[in-house]
Amino acid sequence: MTWHQKNTPEKTQHLIANLLDTASKGHPIVVEGKKDAHALQTLGLTGTILTAKTGGKSFLDATDEIKAQGKREVILLLDFDRRGQEGTKRLQHNLEHAKIKANTHFWHELQNLIGHDIQCIESLPNYFTTTQQKTDKHKKRTNTKNGQTQKTNKQTNQLI
Repeated sequence: MTWHQKNTPEKTQHLIANLLDTASKGHPIVVEGKKDAHALQTLGLTGTILTAKTGGKSFLDATDEIKAQGKREVILLLDFDRRGQEGTKRLQHNLEHAKIKANTHFWHELQNLIGHDIQCIESLPNYFTTTQQKTDKHKKRTNTKNGQTQKTNKQTNQLI
């Protein structure tokens, strides 16, 4: 396991904490659908979440909705799959044309950290649950091995 892989859950948790903090300061987060919004709420998001692809809404409709909110900056957090990537680019272009800053920092960072593990924002809570279980299992295995090593060393010392 490389250093990058070993620290990915911690880096991801730190990034999500920063995302939640930024959103709580009034920066709305734009996601694709209701399941994505629910996933962010499950992670503790208390700020505004706007959905870009619900109820037959187009990206132009989403842009108009964001303009109506009067915000000068929004955080784009669409999925990491091909459609999400294309949607992020299209929505970013529409927002910039409307003089609204489209913050894609968190999207890019998450995609780099865990985009190979998950494709959808709605999978974030499950990602954290799974990585925590793997970490706990690894710690348990390591502790068991260490206990067996200490026991073997005691037995060897008694023989000497």
